[in-house]
Order: sequence, then structure tokens, then C-alpha cells
Amino acid sequence: VQLVESGGGLVQAGGSLRLSCAASGSTFSINAMGWYRQAPGKQRELVARITSSSTNYAGSVKGRFTIARDNAKNTMYLEKNSLQPGDTAVYYCYAHDLWRTDYWGQGTQVTVSS
Repeated sequence: VQLVESGGGLVQAGGSLRLSCAASGSTFSINAMGWYRQAPGKQRELVARITSSSTNYAGSVKGRFTIARDNAKNTMYLEKNSLQPGDTAVYYCYAHDLWRTDYWGQGTQVTVSS
């Protein structure tokens, strides 16, 4: 499985941004996908996760971020609204497959200016 993120960039506080993660390869084996982020000097944290039956969000983004997956396009999205400077980080797409292997994208930088 290969993952490629896109959609990062610079946005003002209060603005919106949509990240995309395109998956290729053995996508049939993927049973969960999600987004992590890592801010400078901090540990990588889970932002949102999606399976065929559920979605989960970190408390800090609940109500502001929405995760979705388009299986026909093998693409996952993270719609981010009401962005805050604290959301500044490198965002990583990940996928978890049936054989419990994790795959990661290269990361995309999101910077929120105040």
C-alpha cells in the first residue's frame, strides 16, 4: 500500500483546509485509515480515524474536523474548519491492513497563522 497526501499549506486562523490521502496498491486489504499530526517538539498524535463502521476524533479537533473516505477513489479526506494556530503540524496519513501492517504517507505541512 502506498499513500500520498496533498492539500497542506498556509491558512489564517479561523480558516479551512482539506487534506487528501490517495491510496494505491493492495487497497482491498485496508480496514482502517486515519490522520496523525506532529507539531515541532511534540509527539505524533492521532487526529482522526475511520473504519467501515466508525469514525473517531481527538478531543481537540472534535466538531471542527471531519474525516471521510471515498472507496471508489481510494482516497481519504480530512476537512478542517475553524483552524487554530495549535493545529500547525505535519499531518500524516496512515492505513492499517488485515495483516496488522501500518503504512504511512510522507506527510504534509499545515501552518495556521494567527
